[in-house]
Formats: sequence, C-alpha cells, structure tokens
Amino acid sequence: MDAITIKLHFPSGDPKRLRTGQITNWNGLAVAAPRSEFGLFLNRDELKQTGVYLLLGTDESTGEMSAYIGEAEVLRDRLKSHKDKDYWVQAFAFVSAGDTLTKGHIRYLEGRLIELANVAGRAKLKNAQGSGSRLPESDKADMEVFLGRIQQLLPPLGTDLLVPVLRSSDHRGSVEAEELDLQCRIKDLVATGRRTPNGFVVYKGSHASLTERPSAAQRHPYVLVLRNRLLSEGKLREESGRLVFTADVEFSSPSAAASVVHGGGANGLTAWKRDW
Repeated sequence: MDAITIKLHFPSGDPKRLRTGQITNWNGLAVAAPRSEFGLFLNRDELKQTGVYLLLGTDESTGEMSAYIGEAEVLRDRLKSHKDKDYWVQAFAFVSAGDTLTKGHIRYLEGRLIELANVAGRAKLKNAQGSGSRLPESDKADMEVFLGRIQQLLPPLGTDLLVPVLRSSDHRGSVEAEELDLQCRIKDLVATGRRTPNGFVVYKGSHASLTERPSAAQRHPYVLVLRNRLLSEGKLREESGRLVFTADVEFSSPSAAASVVHGGGANGLTAWKRDW
C-alpha cells in the first residue's frame, strides 16, 4: 500500500466531536460526528451532496459493534430518517469534491462497503445486502480507488469497521508473519496467534480449555464474560473435549487472549511464546 498524507480538521478543537478528513490528491471528503452533534453534522454543506454514509453503535444483545451502511443522492434528507433510531452513536459520510458521484457510483460503493464490512466481521450489519450497481470498467476502477480511500480514512476518524482482524500484510505464509507467530500451550492444547495494532489475534483452529479455573469467577470474571460471548457468537465451539476457535478473534491484549485460552487469568507476556 502506498504512503498517504491525511489531513484531519476538528472545527471545535475536540477530536471526539465533529471532524473532517481528506487525503492529499484525492477528490473526496469525509465528515464524521457523534450523535450528540447530529444537528451540526446535518448542517454541513457536504451533506447536501450525493454520497455514502455509515452509522455505528453497539448491539445491546451481544455487545458487538452495530452498523448501518447506506447511500443517498441528498445525504441530509436520508440521514434525517435515521434520527429516531437509537442503535447508532457515530455517523460518517463520504462525498466527492464538486458533487461528481452519480447514483450508480454510490450504489456500487454501498454494496462494496457492505461486502467489506461482512468480510472484516467486526460489526453486526443492520442491512446485510446493498443495492449494488453495474458500472463501466473505468467507473468501477475509479470507485475502487474511492473505496480504498474510505478504508484508509475510517481508522483515523475513529472506527476499524472495515479493517480485517488479520490485514492482508499480516496473513500467515510470509517469512515475516511466521516469525511473529506465537503459541500458548496448556498440556495438549495449542493456541496460535500474533500481536496486531489493536492488541492480539488468536487464529482460527486454535484450542482453548473447555473448563474454567475455579478462581475465575471471583478473581477474573471478565474472562467468563469473554468466553461466554465467544461461545454465543459461535466463535468458540466445543469439540473433542476442548474448545476450538472457529474464526480469527482479536482481543484487546495478549493477556485477554491468553486468559480465554486458559479459562482463567493469565499473563500474556509469558503465556505466548515463540519457541517451546
């Protein structure tokens, strides 16, 4: 991926409030705001234009990120229809300079954004399928570039919605990635993972203890919460007297990952090793 220069602007001086983002030599613009500043967000001139938008919050039943991805020829008008929906707390909009995006462009972008969000697996989507759009080859190439800029801008604007748990540069198979792989072992159980920019990821197929340590409920209740959530989501599954990770799962730290594997509190700095 080529180097980029991102310009973020905070009109109030507070990076948690309304903010805009641009990338050098890109004709797009991003506007983001918390729900508490939805009025200021809607009053931005950019929202009079055609574009795509994302609404993010938390699914109360699972604690996972919840998201809605949409498109509109006049963003302001469409976003007003979401005002009475209580699941979201952050809004993001993307437009082009000169309002050059067409209905076909934004339908294509909406479909691809939903596809990428599903692949990343970080959020429960309110709309799992986009309208999609067929574009001429040249327009499709332009929109893929536009999409790439959205992917690059979202993290500094405040969300990893489209970031895969394992980025393409992190995939196992390269010498560098193999050197960074670490293992956590408990008797005949083996879990494999590596550090990520957000914490630590445990790879699909890794093992975890089927039983929790007796002290977990009193001293490390968060471990039980994590394990129960992963079980309810189907990311941990009982198999042959152990738990198995059915997907790559990212944790906030190596210790959180090791604790889930152990079924109780664990020090991630010593539990994960390169050589056994």
